[in-house]
Amino acid sequence: MQFSPKRGRKISMQAGPIITIGGENLIDTVQTTASDGGVACTDSLGGSPYNVAIALARQGLRPHYLTPVSTDDFGQRLAENLTDEGVALAGARRPEPTTRAVVTLKDGVPSYVFHRDTTAERCVTAQGIIATMPQGATHFHAGSLAFAGGDDAEAWETAFHTAARQGMTTSLDPNVRASLIDDPLGYRARLMRLLASASIVKLSDEDLAWIYPGLSLQDASKALRAATGARLVALTKGPEGAECWSGDLHVAVRNPAFDTLSDTIGAGDTFMATILAYLVQHGLLSMRGLETLQSAHLQALVLRGVFAACLNCTKAGCNPPTAGAIDDALARGAI
Repeated sequence: MQFSPKRGRKISMQAGPIITIGGENLIDTVQTTASDGGVACTDSLGGSPYNVAIALARQGLRPHYLTPVSTDDFGQRLAENLTDEGVALAGARRPEPTTRAVVTLKDGVPSYVFHRDTTAERCVTAQGIIATMPQGATHFHAGSLAFAGGDDAEAWETAFHTAARQGMTTSLDPNVRASLIDDPLGYRARLMRLLASASIVKLSDEDLAWIYPGLSLQDASKALRAATGARLVALTKGPEGAECWSGDLHVAVRNPAFDTLSDTIGAGDTFMATILAYLVQHGLLSMRGLETLQSAHLQALVLRGVFAACLNCTKAGCNPPTAGAIDDALARGAI
């Protein structure tokens, strides 16, 4: 075991699954309106896969982050934060600028405008991604802007399929950002291909509605499960909690009650990381392990995921809980 220099938490270094993560890192400029009508802006570190890496580290794992990070001032903050949290910074450092996202909050729910042309996190090739994989890597997680479009989306897709062909388990979180998708038909086609290579799929009800427009939530979830061979499919539903499927097994869990909602930034990323951390803890993050999932596993991992996501929502921005904080909340049965 070793200690994280930033938070004094123990980081697990024991042998086990080696989780790799690909996808954007960026600065969220969060705009909020004060009671007097003034607008306040706060710069926060973010990006969906970046958040997953941080959330995993806070739950005692040491993920490897594969995406390039800029050498500009924002990039330095992003890189130092990964290292301080206990994430292995496997990707290159690049001179191109950091991606920016302007986030506007309304009733705690974010909307996004992205500034992402010619930025560092997009400077990838399939060969480069595969080359950054640590020796013995066993799991590859990717999603969000990685697959939105452009040459980098093709590179991440190729790397995802390659990881699956090499026997790694894979997880996919589309985290659809419609404002960045210039070719909806092409994007949906890419998602269908990725679903075929995914071992685990996590998405939100909003993602599902975008992927399958015009279908009810129930019909869309059936269509999604028919399109993937994933052994675990999880659907987050905001204030309604989450549900998941594994083969014929199905579990639905409602959110615990909590008084303080700061915002929902990073809630889905925290849920995703918590699922992976649970599977690692119980020796289930492997092809064989996923084949042996039982109803009790599904109930426990979804319950843990919604508690973790709700804990994140009580703080501003993406601020995932530690494993100990999740354990404490579950023991109390409340946030």
